[in-house]
Amino acid sequence: IPDHDHYRGSFGGRVYPLWHDAAAKTPNIPPHLLGLLADVYGHPVSAEDIMAYLAAIMAHPAFTARFQPDLVQPGLRVPLTADPALFAEAAALGREVIWLHTYGERFADPAAGLPKAPPRMAEGERPFIPEEGGIPGKPEPLPDTMEYDAAKRRLHVGKGFVDNVSPEMWNYEVSGKQVVWHWFSYRRRDRTRPQIGDKRPPSPLDSVQPDHWLAEYTSDLIDLLNVLGRVVALEPVQADLMERILKAELIKADHLKAALGDDGKDN
Repeated sequence: IPDHDHYRGSFGGRVYPLWHDAAAKTPNIPPHLLGLLADVYGHPVSAEDIMAYLAAIMAHPAFTARFQPDLVQPGLRVPLTADPALFAEAAALGREVIWLHTYGERFADPAAGLPKAPPRMAEGERPFIPEEGGIPGKPEPLPDTMEYDAAKRRLHVGKGFVDNVSPEMWNYEVSGKQVVWHWFSYRRRDRTRPQIGDKRPPSPLDSVQPDHWLAEYTSDLIDLLNVLGRVVALEPVQADLMERILKAELIKADHLKAALGDDGKDN
């Protein structure tokens, strides 16, 4: 997922689609690259395999920390393993990463423990709302406060609360934004933001919202916390795999350029 580290020129984020077409039949990957990797690994390699490999190796903080100097200039560079076993391990791990990022909509595989449903942490580890912690709905107005109690691992939402919320879930950031708080800021009673500079005042449409906390908000929050908990848990696994790949044999850039020729110049 694009972040500030992938510099675009004016702000963070540039998207490279996996598919060229809406039907998801023509991959946005040079055909020669798929053939080259198939030769290296000894079995066919799909566009989804490559996308999953990229997610496993790059979508975690250790990648950014390790390659910070290389991220200053546009263009991401990924270490591509020459080891078939490491590639398979990364592709499997990356499928779980993307499954998490898409709330179970992509790369679902029930046999691998990835059902086509919102992800859940293990029983006893997942966040939950105890009976006395229910977030009040109607006739209570929308809550305006969200606070975190690290000692109790408790997330307060107005008069309600969620237990079993780790500091890592609460502090998780994407593109410099604290995800849980940012999620709440679009559902709180007062959604106004400080006006910066000479910008137009907020639209009156900003005030159109429910007059009470909706049950679906609670479900969304629990889904989000479960995803964040599992993403955080995968980070050390991804970091370890990245280090093992860096220590093993890599496919050199010159080898790729020579094999791809003109077919890979714009990809």
